[in-house]
Amino acid sequence: MLQLVNHSEPLEKALAGEELTFQDGMELMSTDLHVTGAVADLTRQRRVGDDVTFTASYYMNYTNVCAASCQMCAFYRKKDDDDAYTLTPGQIEQRVAAAVQMGATEVHIVGGFHPSLPLEYYEEMMRTIKSRHPDLNIKALTAAEIFYLSKLSKTPVRRILERLRDAGLDTMPGGGAELFHPDIRGQIIRGKCTGQEWLDTIAEAHRLGIRSNVTMLYGHIEDPEHIIDHLVRVRELQKETGGFITFIPLKFSLDNTEMEKNGQVTEECSAIYDLRVLAVSRLMLAGALDNISVYWVAYGKKMAQVALSYGCNDMVGTAFSEEIYRAAGKPTDSSVEELASIVREIGRRPVQRDTLFRAIREL
Repeated sequence: MLQLVNHSEPLEKALAGEELTFQDGMELMSTDLHVTGAVADLTRQRRVGDDVTFTASYYMNYTNVCAASCQMCAFYRKKDDDDAYTLTPGQIEQRVAAAVQMGATEVHIVGGFHPSLPLEYYEEMMRTIKSRHPDLNIKALTAAEIFYLSKLSKTPVRRILERLRDAGLDTMPGGGAELFHPDIRGQIIRGKCTGQEWLDTIAEAHRLGIRSNVTMLYGHIEDPEHIIDHLVRVRELQKETGGFITFIPLKFSLDNTEMEKNGQVTEECSAIYDLRVLAVSRLMLAGALDNISVYWVAYGKKMAQVALSYGCNDMVGTAFSEEIYRAAGKPTDSSVEELASIVREIGRRPVQRDTLFRAIREL
C-alpha cells in the first residue's frame, strides 16, 4: 500500500476507492504532483492493469470549411479561402481503402461545420465506406457536428443519429467537448454548441447504442474549477448512460490559432500541468470511466511515456493523416510498431485494441 507522507484527504479517499467530490478535485489541483501521480498510477493499475492499449486508426477530415470561428482552432477555413476543401464520398473511400491496406481497424471522421452539406452527404459517405469495408469501425462526427447538422437541416438530433447509424455509423469521437463550463466556453469557441447541448447530444447517441469517446481541451485560459467541473459532468453522464469508451484530455496547441495571434495565450502549458491534469482525471473518473488516454500527437512521444506513469492506460492510436494538430504545428503519423516500442521502453505491455477496447493482439 502506498503511504502518504503528507496527509491529503482526497488522496486517502482515492486510495480507499471512494468517489471524489468537486472540492476534492479542486484540492488535487494544488496537491503535491508526484504523490498525486503515484496515487493515480496505483489507481490505474488496480482498475485496468499494466497493459497499454492503442488502435490502428486513420484520421479523415472530410472538410476544413467551418461556419464557426473558434479562437483555439488553427484548422478551420471559410468556404472562399484558397486552401478550403471538401472531399467527395468517393475521394474519402479511396483514402480509407489505402488506410485499410495499412492495417487500420477504424476510421476517425471529423470536419468543420460546413454550411451547405446536406445530411445525405454524410449518409452516402458512410454507406460507401461500409459497403466496401464492412469490418471497419466508422467513428464519425462529434456531438458538436451532429448538433450543427440538426440545426442546419431542421431535423431532430435523434433522427439525425438514427439515419447515420442506419447508414453505417458505429461509434463517435469525443471532440467538440472543449470545456463545458459556460464561463470559459464562450471565450475559447465561437459558433459552436453549448456544453450542455454537447452533453445532451451525446446522451442521445448513447441511448441509441452509439458509444463515444469524450475529450477535454485544456492548457489555454482555464482555471482549475473549469477542469474539475468538466470531469464531474463527464462522470455524471457516464454513470447515467455508460456510453463513453475513453476520456482523452487534449493539450491546447498554440501555433497558428487566433488565441496566439491576439496575444490571449503566449505559450503552451507546462509538462507539469499536463501531468497534473492527467492524474486528476484518473482520480476523478475512477470507477465510472476507467480508460484514460494519452494523445501522444499533442504531447510528443517521450512526454507520452511519462504520462503513462501518471494514471493513463491508452495511447489512442496511430493517427494516420491527422490534420487538425498538424495545422497547429505538431507531427502526427506513427505506426503500431513504434507505439509498441514506446510502451515496452517503460516496462509495460503494448496491446493493439479495437475501437471498443477489445484486445486484438499483444505486440
